[in-house]
Amino acid sequence: MPPSETTFPGVPRGPGPYRVRGAGGSGVGRARVEVPARRSVHLRSAERLRELCCSNRGTFIKVGQHLGALDYLLPEEYTRTLKVLHSQAPQSTRQEIEQVIREDLGKEIKELFISFEDTPLGAASLAQVHKAVLQDGRTVAVKIQHPKVQAQSSKDILLMEVLLLVVKQIFPDFEFMWLVEEAKKNLPLELDFLHEGRNAEKVAHMLKNFDFLKVPRIYWELSTSRVLLMEFMEGGQVNDRAYMERNGINVNEISRNLGKLYSEMIFVNGFVHCDPHPGNVLVKKCPASGKAHIILLDHGLYQVLSESFRMDYCRLWQALIKADMKRVQKYSRRLGAGDLYPLFACMLTARSWESVNRGIDQSPVSASEDMEIRSNAAAYLPQITQLLNNVPRQMLLLLKTNDLLRGIESALHTRASASSFLNMSRCCIRAVSTYQRSKSHSLYRRAQISLTEALSLWQINLYELFLWLKGSQLGNWVIALLRRMQHFTY
Repeated sequence: MPPSETTFPGVPRGPGPYRVRGAGGSGVGRARVEVPARRSVHLRSAERLRELCCSNRGTFIKVGQHLGALDYLLPEEYTRTLKVLHSQAPQSTRQEIEQVIREDLGKEIKELFISFEDTPLGAASLAQVHKAVLQDGRTVAVKIQHPKVQAQSSKDILLMEVLLLVVKQIFPDFEFMWLVEEAKKNLPLELDFLHEGRNAEKVAHMLKNFDFLKVPRIYWELSTSRVLLMEFMEGGQVNDRAYMERNGINVNEISRNLGKLYSEMIFVNGFVHCDPHPGNVLVKKCPASGKAHIILLDHGLYQVLSESFRMDYCRLWQALIKADMKRVQKYSRRLGAGDLYPLFACMLTARSWESVNRGIDQSPVSASEDMEIRSNAAAYLPQITQLLNNVPRQMLLLLKTNDLLRGIESALHTRASASSFLNMSRCCIRAVSTYQRSKSHSLYRRAQISLTEALSLWQINLYELFLWLKGSQLGNWVIALLRRMQHFTY
């Protein structure tokens, strides 16, 4: 093999244009752009898949939306084509809405509401949301399930399973059975709006210390498994930078706070909102306080992380941030990546192998690196699908969540900022320390763990202060003063 051509351990070198290239062993993120013929096949297949989803609606649209969110894991032709499913979800008619409300609440719309807007605020694959005003004057959002979705969903999943099994027989490398397994597990929960309401209350209580987070209150007296009444909240979508600038909202603060929320959910609590697409995360400036709020909507899809998984995931991210490749390998293998651990690290971080080795906090993502990562999603598709089948099922929704959050950061131009890694590091340290204390029976050992935790957090705070000074006018004055003092000394 020529010295300019490199591969990962455990990642076979692809033929021709799929060969991994790059000086210095750069790995993923250094592949040549794939041949036009392959891109054309991907696009044609993606368009047919989109048509299949639109024709069958319901569960098929839900699965298509899930695939469309995997920006850094699937070929761009698929994700770009399937993203439109978010805006092409079916809408129930007024008669269908009245029928569901009548069956579930036992009353007509005019008996429950002073006003009820016919045009939905938003329509998704399983339900749609309308703005309404209750008889007592409260403005609410009414989420109503499409009437035929529940009855049809089990048939859709069975059909999907049969189709995927047939395709796998023809193409043995086609490893997408995890899609069906995830749909079987999550869809019944998403179709139970009472479960969604409980999730909303749980996360609101869990993150109550974050005063910038707003979760709509649930009105249980008018909620059923198919109808959910919530406090009405509005704002701009979290990826709308222009909206934030018009309303005097600090983009970096929003990005930083969103990172805090998800680091807390993933690393500390192990209870994760797994559908943070821009329509489900709104921002609004409070007129009274002037503070910017993040509004978290749609609480149907959550992932509960086991303690052992959460600890391995914490330690893996700590290793990635520190560029400790031995520990990256160790914890990637513990999470099911096996010999494909370099590819797994690149999938998690959406960075090139070169950047992972150097340290993902050392430099921001360049446009060329981002493009190379996306193009390599096609070059390494067989290995990626193999990984998705091998990793714990808890990982699948986290990968989707990671990609959705990266999409928001890219739109806001805040990707790979130092503050996001500092927040992650804080949460990982707290989570690991809490776990270690819970397993220790020695008072001395628990005190030792607490001291180590406090010192580590203090180091992060000090480093954050240094970064702030470095980027501030005050910091520039201090640096200039120190240089002048040094000049006088000599």
